Amino acid sequence: MLITNGTLITWGDTPRILERGSLRVVDGTITDIGTAKEMLARYPEEEQVDVGGQLVMPGNICAHTHFYGAFARGMAIPGPAPKDFPEILERLWWPLDKALDEEAVRYSALVSLVDAIKHGTTTLFDHHASPNTIAGSLDIIAGAVEEAGLRAVLCYEVTDRDGPEKAEAGIAENVRFLKDAARHPLVAATFGLHAGLTVGDATLKQCVEAAQGLDTGFHIHVAEHEADEYHSLQHYGLRVVDRLAQAGVLGPKTIVAHVVHVDTWELVRLRESGTWISHQPRSNMNNAVGAAPLDDLLRGKTNVVLGNDGFSNNMWAEWKTAYLLHKVAHRDPRRAPGDGIAHMAVANNARLAEIFFPGQRIGVLEPGAVADLIVVDYHPFTPMTPGNLPWHILFGFESSMVTATMVSGRWLMKDRRLLTLDEEAIASAAREIAPRVWAHYEANARAVLDG
Repeated sequence: MLITNGTLITWGDTPRILERGSLRVVDGTITDIGTAKEMLARYPEEEQVDVGGQLVMPGNICAHTHFYGAFARGMAIPGPAPKDFPEILERLWWPLDKALDEEAVRYSALVSLVDAIKHGTTTLFDHHASPNTIAGSLDIIAGAVEEAGLRAVLCYEVTDRDGPEKAEAGIAENVRFLKDAARHPLVAATFGLHAGLTVGDATLKQCVEAAQGLDTGFHIHVAEHEADEYHSLQHYGLRVVDRLAQAGVLGPKTIVAHVVHVDTWELVRLRESGTWISHQPRSNMNNAVGAAPLDDLLRGKTNVVLGNDGFSNNMWAEWKTAYLLHKVAHRDPRRAPGDGIAHMAVANNARLAEIFFPGQRIGVLEPGAVADLIVVDYHPFTPMTPGNLPWHILFGFESSMVTATMVSGRWLMKDRRLLTLDEEAIASAAREIAPRVWAHYEANARAVLDG
């Protein structure tokens, strides 16, 4: 098809804004790009999709999320409000993940995927936990991703907090899915770990050994709160990043989420190892854990990427939060500049995605790139150039402006109408499941309160 009569935002190494542009999609790949007039003359017989002057740009990418958190929306935490992040883990997230059965795993993924399509997020890195439904859980999520038509990288979080048998089951689920993921064209795999404070040395060693020969890295939370560092120092005599480096976890296919409380030498170690560092500002604010050293990460040209940690898949909201958080945290309006935010969220997120989908060009509109794109109903009333585009996104774009979403040449939403998922049916099923999940959650949470 020809997607024509749009303003094309190409991103890439030399971003361009091509007014009255057109691009050709064949078998899920962009094969040509140019002005609408040129392209219509070149391909007069092609099906034409006229976007009426809207923007056409690569889809957004989320480098770290948790689909399973969907059922937390509106849920009350029994007892007094948690006073810090460790209590949030113990009284919200860990009791919730224990409440998930196969049906809840599937529908928490589906409602998150509906949200992603509507918000124009086409690739997601999910980090899953369901300790009472481990075996096959990644297949359930992969099935939902394929039904939606999105692109995703999946893993299961290994942890010792539920005992050695479930830790071993988590390892087995990662290994099984890493071996099996090749049969899913739009789904890739990595090896999930929860965090240093819940993964002991024996389990960590077991994970590293199990991953050998599978051409994988790891996806793990690191120093989200001070407790992670203090636990590591107390139990292992090492800071978290140093411990992971010593164990063989770091590297160019590993993603570490948050790194709010790492020190300078840990940052150097992460950079030198080529490890990917995902930043989730909305979550960090919500959990009151502090602000990651984003400006240091950007200045050091580390592999820093942007995720959402299970918040909505509106990645432009994550851009805006990152832009504002670091200014107020440091009382300095020069922090987290817009071009730095764009580099993290666009260029770096795309490079990360390409590692997991080798041989595919992602996150750019150019011949040979995958046709993962969105149509955005934004009509600027001031000049918009490649140089000021990040600030148009930060101060002008809204997720409600996304009118169409395409992945690998397939329309998932067109004219704001979902084409692959039945949103009403999914929401209805989720509402039926939620009371059961909430009841199990509340029982688990009250057990924590009662000691």
